[in-house]
Amino acid sequence: MLMLDAETRGELWRRVAEAIEKYTTGVGEARVAPDLGLEEIRQALAPFDFERPVPPLEALDFAVDGLWKWQVHTPHPRYFGLFNPAPATMGIAADALVAAFNPQLAAWSHSPLAAEVEQHLIRAFAGRFGFDPARAEGTFTSGGAEANHTALSTALTRAFPEVGRRGLMALRSQPVIYVSPQAHHSFLKAARLAGLGMEAVREVRVDSRLRMIPGELAARIREDREAGCAPFLIVATAGSTSAGVVDPIADLAQVADEEGGLWLHVDAAWGGAAAIVPELRPVIEGTARASSITFDAHKWLSVPMGAGMYITRHAGILERTFRVAAAGYMPRDGAGLPVADPYAHSMQWSRRFIGLKVFLSLAVAGWEGYAESIRGQAALGDRLRERLREEGWIVVNDTPLPVVCFVDSGAEGRSVAFLEGVAAAVVASGEAWISNVSLGEAGPALRACITNYRTGPEDVDALVAALGKARASIC
Repeated sequence: MLMLDAETRGELWRRVAEAIEKYTTGVGEARVAPDLGLEEIRQALAPFDFERPVPPLEALDFAVDGLWKWQVHTPHPRYFGLFNPAPATMGIAADALVAAFNPQLAAWSHSPLAAEVEQHLIRAFAGRFGFDPARAEGTFTSGGAEANHTALSTALTRAFPEVGRRGLMALRSQPVIYVSPQAHHSFLKAARLAGLGMEAVREVRVDSRLRMIPGELAARIREDREAGCAPFLIVATAGSTSAGVVDPIADLAQVADEEGGLWLHVDAAWGGAAAIVPELRPVIEGTARASSITFDAHKWLSVPMGAGMYITRHAGILERTFRVAAAGYMPRDGAGLPVADPYAHSMQWSRRFIGLKVFLSLAVAGWEGYAESIRGQAALGDRLRERLREEGWIVVNDTPLPVVCFVDSGAEGRSVAFLEGVAAAVVASGEAWISNVSLGEAGPALRACITNYRTGPEDVDALVAALGKARASIC
C-alpha cells in the first residue's frame, strides 16, 4: 500500500493537480475564515482508527474537503492578517518535487545540487542586503524563529567562545540581549532554550513611532555593565509584526560599534523584502552594518511555508557554533572538496530541501518581478490608509510598509471592547480577516496588512465597507 499501482497513481496525481488548481482559482470566492466547529472536526476524524485501510482517493478527498472547510484561507485576497500570502505557483511546484525526490540535506555529498542551490541563494540575498557575497555565510531555516535562535547562538559563541564546550556555568557574568517592545517574541523563547532565561532579554524604550531609541539603548548597556552583566546582542526589528515598525538600524549599529563591537542582529523576516525595491531600500538603511540578518521568503516573497534564512557577514561563525565531531555513520564523500556539510552549519541535522521553492520562484519572476509585486502592495497600503481616513478611522502607526493600525474617531473608538467587536464582526462576516493588536503605550488598535500579490484595490475597498458595517452594528 505504500507504493500504489500505476493506474491509481495516475488518477491520484490528476486529482491532486485538479484540487490545487481549483483552490488556486477559486479561493477568492470562499469565506475567508471558517466556523470553529471543534466537535464537527473531531467527529469527521473519528472514523479514521487506522485499523481499516481507506481507499487512496477517498483519503485524498477527505483532506481536500477538510482544508476547504476548516482553515483560515490565508491565500485569500481579503486576508489582511499575518504575513501569510498566497504561495507563488513555482513554489508549489517546487515543494511537490522536493516531496517526491526527497533530497537529504545533512551531508553535502548526498545532495550536492540542493546544497549548492541554497548557498547560491544565500550569497544572492546577502548581496541585496549589502553584505559581501564572497564572504557572507548562512543557512536556510524552518522560519524566522529558528533564524533568530541561530542569531542568538552565533552571537553567544562569538562573545563567549567557551560556552560551546563548558556551558553557561563557565561564565562569570549574566549575558544580556536588547530588544524593543516591538521585537518578535521568538527572542524570549530563544533565550529560554539557550539557558539564558527570559530575564536576560532587556526591552529598550521606543519613541512615538515605536522605534527603539539609540540613546536609551546605550544607557541600558552601560547600566548593565555597571551591574556586572555582559551585554552581547542587540536586535533591530525591520518590519515588526504588530505595526510594521523599522528600528533606526544605522544608529543602532553605531551604538553596537561604540559599545565594544556588540553583535547587531536585524530581524527582517518580513520587512527585509524592501531591499528588493529601490524606492523602499532606504527604509532598512544600515542593514549592511549588521552582524546577521533574519529573512523569511515565505512572507513577502510568497513561497510556501516555511522558508527562513539566517545570513551573517562573520565567516566561520556557523561552524564554530554548530559543528560537532562527525559520527561514524555520516558520509564523507565530499571531505576533499571545499564545501560545508549543512548539518555542521545549522541547528538542524536531517532536513528537507527548503531552498528549491525560493530558487524556482525567483528564477521565474526575477528581482524585478518581485519588486513590481511588492511595490504594488505598498501602494495598496497607502490606498487603505486614505480610504480609512475618508471613512472616519484614525491611522495610529507610522510606517511606509503596508501594515495599517487604526482606531475609530468616535468616543468609544479606542476601547478594547469596541475594537475587538469590530474585528470579530468582520471575521464572522466571512468578507475579510483582520486582527487586534496592542501597541504598548499607544494602546489597542485594529490591524490590517497587505502582503498578498493577489490583493487588489477592490479588496481594499471591500475591507473598508466591511469595517463600516461592523462599526454600525456595534454602535
